[in-house]
Amino acid sequence: MRRRDLNPKIDLVFRKLFGSEENKDLLISLINSVVEPRIHVTDVVIKNPFNLATYKGAKESIVDIKAQDQDENWYDIEMQILEHIFYGKRAMFYAAKEFVDQLKSGQDYSVLNTTIGIHFLDFEFFADERIVRHFAFRDMETGEYSNELGYLQLYFVEMGKFHKEWSQINTLLDRWLAFLTKAQDLDRSQLPVTMQSEPAITKAVAELARMGADRGLREAYEAEEKAKMVDAATLQFVEQRGEERGELRGEKRGELRGQQRLLLRQMTRHIGEVPPGIEARLNTLTPAQLDDLGEALFDLNSYTDVEVWFAQQ
Repeated sequence: MRRRDLNPKIDLVFRKLFGSEENKDLLISLINSVVEPRIHVTDVVIKNPFNLATYKGAKESIVDIKAQDQDENWYDIEMQILEHIFYGKRAMFYAAKEFVDQLKSGQDYSVLNTTIGIHFLDFEFFADERIVRHFAFRDMETGEYSNELGYLQLYFVEMGKFHKEWSQINTLLDRWLAFLTKAQDLDRSQLPVTMQSEPAITKAVAELARMGADRGLREAYEAEEKAKMVDAATLQFVEQRGEERGELRGEKRGELRGQQRLLLRQMTRHIGEVPPGIEARLNTLTPAQLDDLGEALFDLNSYTDVEVWFAQQ
């Protein structure tokens, strides 16, 4: 496998590049590209550093990077390639969970620090052409922002809306988006001039080359890339079938199958391989029940918990 075949948007590569102790400088640069000038990060502690054995053993269920900066701000950073029917709720859930989990038994609220979710999306989530969205609590009537309510924030970066040519790149975020979306066109010895001013970019390109030569990483990468292709093909099949039928009943059935497929994938990533009995019961749920299960899944940690959920319906 050649270096240019590695896609930094694949979870394994993204986590290795930005979630490894030896690559903290890459993570710092990536975070700053999104949060500056509001925040300037000079150092981070990675709370879940990448380990290939752990990553493979967890069946790829760990897809985010958790870190804390020098001012004790917490970050939850995720790369999402395929569209997720509950992604907004999911982003809010994990940011809120990261915020709540700071508080240990016996501690008071004074220990809670700002938590920022940063989500790099490879699908269209918002209707306009803005690439970056920043959300925080504001007064609905006046738009006023309060520091006292600024402890939970979300950033969404829609990579598919980035279309700049090499000559148009001028910001740190431009450089990282160009790297994430055009890595296969980059060569460390011939980087475009507009990319050379950021040392972290040069290092990231070199790291991709090193990863491509690592047999264990390459095998894990190929398996994950194949899984992503299967997911994409499944979603495309469901959409095409729904379009071909052209009837409301057929469209609803296509949507239902799409929900079921996504939930099966989510269960596999979150808990592990789905038992046949669970899959069969999933096919009996209504669209509303599938929605409910999708939300409840965040709190279910075993298939025993899933069985209990079914029993309560």
